Amino acid sequence: AMEKSYVSMFLLLVAMSCALAKDAGTKETKETTAKPKLPQTLSRGWGDQLIWTQTYEEALFRSKHSNKPLMIIHHLDECPHSQALKKAFAEHKEVQKLAEKFILLNLVYETTDKNLSPDGQYVPRILFIDPSLTVRADITGRYSNRLYAYEPTDISLLYSNMQKALKLLKTEL
Repeated sequence: AMEKSYVSMFLLLVAMSCALAKDAGTKETKETTAKPKLPQTLSRGWGDQLIWTQTYEEALFRSKHSNKPLMIIHHLDECPHSQALKKAFAEHKEVQKLAEKFILLNLVYETTDKNLSPDGQYVPRILFIDPSLTVRADITGRYSNRLYAYEPTDISLLYSNMQKALKLLKTEL
């Protein structure tokens, strides 16, 4: 009788561990078959589903070879204005959708290229560069003292500037 209860206890444990292992297995495959989550490092929260370039040089190369305009966002993690703009940018569905048509780069450091700071090194600032590698100094925000600055309330202006950058691409190149 004792042996029988050991055997049934053993079988119960085997059955349970099989069930648990199967369960763990299905959880794992669900996670891995889901859309691969890109490492947050390149998007830095500006749009995790967007494809971001790693360096200014890579962005220029991709812009030139794909014939897509480049959008560069200069920002700092500890800057409240950058954080507010990032939130507005990431949550704005139309901006996120339109951003797919750009080569994207967000920088938390200054580049040595003086063309990227035509009126100073402030954050946040957003510049557009066309595939001929020309900085579009003519696509500006609403502030005369910081031409390429955008506030969260300027997100619709940023959206229309993104459209302008794409339109200029078709008419000028």
